[in-house]
Order: sequence, then C-alpha cells, then structure tokens
Amino acid sequence: MAERLVQVFSKKQIASRVRELGAMITASYAERPQPLVLVCVLKGSFIFAADLARAIKLSVRVEFLGVRSYEETTSTGVVQITQDLVQPIEDCDVLLVEDIVDTGLTMKHLLGHLGIRQPHSMRVCALLHKPSRSKVELTVDYVGFSIPDLFVVGYGLDISERYRNLPYLAVVEGA
Repeated sequence: MAERLVQVFSKKQIASRVRELGAMITASYAERPQPLVLVCVLKGSFIFAADLARAIKLSVRVEFLGVRSYEETTSTGVVQITQDLVQPIEDCDVLLVEDIVDTGLTMKHLLGHLGIRQPHSMRVCALLHKPSRSKVELTVDYVGFSIPDLFVVGYGLDISERYRNLPYLAVVEGA
C-alpha cells in the first residue's frame, strides 16, 4: 500500500496558533529582567522554534539541544543528547521549545539535564501534546495543539527523516 498524507492542521492554522503562543509568551516574560533563552530541541522543533522566535516580541537568545529518543515511529525509552548547548543558561529564563510531548519521558529528562545548570526559571512550549500517552507528571506551559495518539509529520516532524519540510501537519497512512 502506498503512503498517503492526511492533513491534520493546515499551514494557516499553525501560523495562527504560533502567533497566539508568541503573544502569550511575550506577555509572560515582558517584565522580567532575566534574559529569555529559547532552547530548541532538535531536530523536530527547528521550524516551530524559528517561527515562534519571530512571534515573540522580546529580545531572545536561541540555543540548540540535539536529542534522539525515537527509531522510526517508536520511542526507544532512552534519551541521547546528540548536541549540547553552546552558551550557559545560568540565571536565565529558559523556554524549552519542543515539537511534541508524547510520553513526557524525554522532556522530564531534559528538564533535569538543564536544571542542574541553574537557570532562573524553566518552562516548556510544545507545538503538539498527546496527553493520553503521558507516563510522567509534567507541566507543558504553552501548547500549540493537543492531539490524540496519532503519529504526525510535517512542520519539522519526521518519519525516518522524511516529511520535515511539509508546511502543514499530517498523518501518514499506509506507513
């Protein structure tokens, strides 16, 4: 059976929601004296993080954190840091920008990994959240869209490194 893409969220829906998230984040951090650092969790959140950074009407610094925890469509349960931050985050307000929070295990690991670096605060912003798959208690402070247990591609998310460049989010049928 050939793969078929079924759109879940359009480019327009995503752009609108990213603007809303940017406004919320701007309001949350507007009066804080600490620098705001967006930590983009690679690879899946790079497109979302770029659009979100432009939607936040504050000065922000962007850092990248490479993480691997999936093979094909399955979480391995093991979080590997493939690229670490370049600059320190001590005394900074840190916003972890993730493509999707599924079980929460990766995000919990990252919060612990970054927490020892003594940031002033840490919050989580995820484009997608699958609450039905949660295995740990975790607060996602800013959520683009909550979705059921679907494997979604596009807008940075992939399956075997394919479909990241789609301007919308879709489910791959027949994969």
